[in-house]
Amino acid sequence: MLSFFKIEIFFRFTLLICFALASSSAHAASKAHATKAASNAPATIDMILQQVSEHVYYVQGKAGVATDNQGFISNASAVITDDGIVLVDSLGTPALAELFLQKIKKVSSQPVVKVIVTHYHADHIYGLQVFKKLGAQIIAPAGYLDYLDSPSATNRLEERRVSLYPWVNESTHLLKADKVIDSNESFSLGGIQFDLNFLGTAHSDGDLSVLIKPDQVLISGDLIFEGRVPFTGSADTAHWLALLNNLKHTKLIALIPGHGGAAKNPDKAIQLTQRYLQKLRSVMKNAVDELMSFDEAFSAADWSEFSDLPAYKQAHRKNAYGVFLSMEQELLNQ
Repeated sequence: MLSFFKIEIFFRFTLLICFALASSSAHAASKAHATKAASNAPATIDMILQQVSEHVYYVQGKAGVATDNQGFISNASAVITDDGIVLVDSLGTPALAELFLQKIKKVSSQPVVKVIVTHYHADHIYGLQVFKKLGAQIIAPAGYLDYLDSPSATNRLEERRVSLYPWVNESTHLLKADKVIDSNESFSLGGIQFDLNFLGTAHSDGDLSVLIKPDQVLISGDLIFEGRVPFTGSADTAHWLALLNNLKHTKLIALIPGHGGAAKNPDKAIQLTQRYLQKLRSVMKNAVDELMSFDEAFSAADWSEFSDLPAYKQAHRKNAYGVFLSMEQELLNQ
């Protein structure tokens, strides 16, 4: 009887130890998973820091949709002065921002003191947290909160935590600007002048461009797409076109667009985006005027000038439909 009692005690004690070990392992695994989620995986794509002028450098994302190339599909620029570095845009993941920072450190030991955001779209802002942690001031155009405070911003981040995992994960978060630009203004840093041109609602809810002097380099944001089909989304294409038509670019040495390579011939860079928007608006205005359906108008139009461009298949039909809806709205507003 005593022997049986000892065996039962031993059996229960063994079960207790096994349960404790299992619980400990599960806790350790959960902690490891949380630690992994709290830090973004490093970007492993190629990123080349290119010098455009004496003070201006940039990295060029690959043409494609937002989740291609680990999210590296947009451009970001760095202006190096004697009193600190000013960035324009921050790329589409914290991991890309970290890699961008590594590249910058190879050409300058100056700290990053400001990040100017040309517009608040995911592929330009998800890297902000990296530079904010370093103490950089974030500058953005008025209207950016229309996006940041919308369900679209929250839903987009949730989607990217899946489609761009592990480079975007639970530790990736949205940041508000420290300073908002609602009119043209300038500032100087380390002998370099930054002209911030407030563009209002064009490609997004709030856009701006940056002219660097004396380098005479214009950083346009997504007002201009070089060598690829733009993404128009819900943009005010009428205002966007007006800005392109009035753009003073004759004295520029170079133009860095939001997507595509830096242009030594700014006229040529502007013209592609210009022609594309003009074509969209012309076709869709005619459709609305003639009471045609979108499918009928889209199928009948000749899009061959743009059909071989990167991102055409992914973006063009959506762009056209968005412009079709906006043309209907413009007609109602007349």
